[in-house]
Amino acid sequence: MKNFDLNRMNIKKLELGEKPLVLKRTDYPEPIVKDGYLVDSDGNRIGTKGDMYAKVMMDEIMQNGTLDMNPRPHYADGEPAHTLSINGGGVMTYDLSKGESPLQTLRPIAVKSAIGELLWIYQQESNDLDLLAKYGVTWWDEWDIGNRTIGSVYGETVRRHELMKDLLDGLKNNPDGRRHIINLWQVDDFKEPHGLKPCAYLTTYNVRHEWDGKDYLDMSLKQRSSDFATAGCINQVQYVILQNLIARHLGIEPGRFTWQYDNIQLYDRHLDQAIEMMNREPITCEPKIEINPDKSNFYDMEPSDIKVVDYPRKLIKTKNPQLKFPLGI
Repeated sequence: MKNFDLNRMNIKKLELGEKPLVLKRTDYPEPIVKDGYLVDSDGNRIGTKGDMYAKVMMDEIMQNGTLDMNPRPHYADGEPAHTLSINGGGVMTYDLSKGESPLQTLRPIAVKSAIGELLWIYQQESNDLDLLAKYGVTWWDEWDIGNRTIGSVYGETVRRHELMKDLLDGLKNNPDGRRHIINLWQVDDFKEPHGLKPCAYLTTYNVRHEWDGKDYLDMSLKQRSSDFATAGCINQVQYVILQNLIARHLGIEPGRFTWQYDNIQLYDRHLDQAIEMMNREPITCEPKIEINPDKSNFYDMEPSDIKVVDYPRKLIKTKNPQLKFPLGI
């Protein structure tokens, strides 16, 4: 068993004149990894590759993460939303062609909402919160700039700079190019009113002509910051779905997905939930993305055309029920 050193963090919180944090428990089993997956005490594989990365990273943050001193976010009660975080540009990689998936089973993942938000940004190219609400997503409401939009970021950036159109045209007309990039970090746009700046901000795409005679679309997502317990899995799943949709549009196969993070964190009020997930046993499965075979055009896709199969959501809800995470805004 491992133990989270709560006292080390509370010494810092007391120095800042804040109340110490109280946790339900601080102990959890050490993750055991073999061949890229978690294994039980008998060496048998358990969970998904996403489960493995989740436990390994949460363990790393709780053992070695540092506490920020003057955080920008705060909780609804006005208290500072501190985080434990790791810097360093880490990498998580999944070969989608071999069934590897970032989906976790340590808690249910809101896949439908993730799909809706993804289409809102890259297909609808919108910043309209009322349109997003039609997908059942309301978590962006905290960043309403006062006109039911989040301002000049995300989908508005995609629309304004024709980022998606240029990407699809470039991949179709020059598949061997190495300049297929979408960059949501547009500094001039930030001079206008806007909500939260992009966290998942840079994607790079490359076509690979493999020796098996198939063409694969490989994709890399770079993320400056990840609220890992709440959104780390969701962000990865969203961009895996985006990769699948673009590959379908091009008529090729989805290949490797790589997630790169610069700062990855656990909020102090998420530590109970993180330790709970570390104590949970994942469910072994191989989730896959299925797209309506009758559709190929990226702009024709609807949420009902995108399905995640072989993901036992009912079993996950029963064995590893959903957790609540206070929002740092």
